[in-house]
Amino acid sequence: MRIARFSIDGNVAFGAVEGEGTVESGGLVLDIIKGIPYTDFELSGTKVPLSKVRLLPPVLPNKVVAIGRNYAEHAKELGNEVPEVPVAFFKPTTSVIGPGDAVEFPSFSSELHHEAELAVVIGRMCREVPRERVKDVIFGYTCANDVTARDVQKREAQWARAKGFDTSCPLGPWVETDLDPSDLAVQATVNGEQRQLGRTSDMIRSIEDLVVHITEAMTLLPGDVILTGTPAGVGLLTVGDEVAVTIEGIGTLTNRVIKRG
Repeated sequence: MRIARFSIDGNVAFGAVEGEGTVESGGLVLDIIKGIPYTDFELSGTKVPLSKVRLLPPVLPNKVVAIGRNYAEHAKELGNEVPEVPVAFFKPTTSVIGPGDAVEFPSFSSELHHEAELAVVIGRMCREVPRERVKDVIFGYTCANDVTARDVQKREAQWARAKGFDTSCPLGPWVETDLDPSDLAVQATVNGEQRQLGRTSDMIRSIEDLVVHITEAMTLLPGDVILTGTPAGVGLLTVGDEVAVTIEGIGTLTNRVIKRG
């Protein structure tokens, strides 16, 4: 099931996406969900065309835990070694935006990069999750763009500013709850030109590895997000660019870069 979060007439709700096609092509409708989707829920039967609503970030995470250098070719292209243990960092909630929202080019950077990633959405409160229970705590999967001020990342030991600035974490367009994430195509295009193309099967650490590693240290809450790393091909973004992240079985997340005003 595809679960979207949206606003219509000033109200915010979740809905199940029905039909075929893309956000832009039409043909999709939302069956509004009663309540929130992390527990047992009912569909209301009230349906609205997706073209009539504004899609929001599909979740409002308490935290976004991101993993760096989880694809060997990406580590290599930036001159980095594959880390012995997963490199984890945070992106604040204020960095999260949804499909169609603008990525604001930060004033303190001159080198902005896209990073297409599979995002894991947590469905229940969990800590110290054993490997065999990882699937039980996952709500679903969505597309993410770990937008990075690369020049800032290179000169600052901590990545908080380079990867945590406002609008640096686009998520969407919805959460797919029924998906095998082990071997999915992950693609990024800029102005229609392909930049990144990889597969989740190339991840150094699996989703099970990452959930176990992260929950050894902290409690994850419903709606929290794990970014699983990016394949090779990251590159520059400039003001006016349209960047799209497409993940097989999920859909496409599109955002435009604007000057921070």
